[in-house]
Amino acid sequence: MQHTSHLLMIKPVRFDFNEETAVNNSFQVNASDHTVQEKALHEFEKFIAVLRANGIDVTVIDDTPEPHTPDSVFPNNWISFHEDGTLLLYPMFAMNRRLERKQHVIDAVHRKFNIKQTIDLSAYEQKNVFLEGTGSMVLDRENKIAYACLSPRTNASVLDVFCGKMGYVPITFTAVDQDNQPIYHTNVMMCIADEYAVICSGSIKDAAERKKVMESLTRNGKEIIEISFAQMNHFAGNMLQVNNAEGKKFLVMSTQAFNSLDAQQLLAIEHYNPVIHSDITTIETNGGGSARCMMAEVFLPERL
Repeated sequence: MQHTSHLLMIKPVRFDFNEETAVNNSFQVNASDHTVQEKALHEFEKFIAVLRANGIDVTVIDDTPEPHTPDSVFPNNWISFHEDGTLLLYPMFAMNRRLERKQHVIDAVHRKFNIKQTIDLSAYEQKNVFLEGTGSMVLDRENKIAYACLSPRTNASVLDVFCGKMGYVPITFTAVDQDNQPIYHTNVMMCIADEYAVICSGSIKDAAERKKVMESLTRNGKEIIEISFAQMNHFAGNMLQVNNAEGKKFLVMSTQAFNSLDAQQLLAIEHYNPVIHSDITTIETNGGGSARCMMAEVFLPERL
């Protein structure tokens, strides 16, 4: 199953610009706004309301004030949940993001879903190599392919460990922004849904690597929906396909991403599913991540 109706989201309590992640996240901008937490919380709650109004199950867990974890609103980087009951923990680049691995979050998920095993890759932090979950990897879950653009936050050797343990095939490449700087997470430049993929293929400069990625997508039945660098910079690659309890599919994105798409692109997406969007500008600006980063998919079996 490529998509799920169950999401985990973390309510921010001390959201802020994170200087530790800004060193290699060009999407972050310090707004220097003393009301940033208040604004981020308002955006978060509006986003949750939009998802729930469309019948999507969201498990919301409050972050804790201490230790201070300014990026806790992006849980998909440190944890992932899989259909076979596996929970994975990932090695994180920034020291203060490692503190997001809070036991009360795992306990809350375990009360609702069955966790059969935990695979903890966080020890790779001691070797200074990282793999930041479904930010570093964009998973084609049905075809067991992990697409990953290599960067300081996405290490090929740790990716190979993930793939070996979970039965995935890695497809690695290098992607850069319009200034030729490495893209920090794969999920800002591509999104994989069940029957289509949204991708900024122009960010893959090496022709052989680009050909490898595009051929893999088409071979596995994905219609390609191209986005530009400008659209990627408005988080048009940072999207997630979900379904509700009735099985209706949606593509979730931010309002900024939605507004960046042209009529033809929207028509192509809406051929497969409606679009859900919400304004999360404060979170995007200061956090350098968008809608997809805020949603950790839960594929675990539900408790009876």
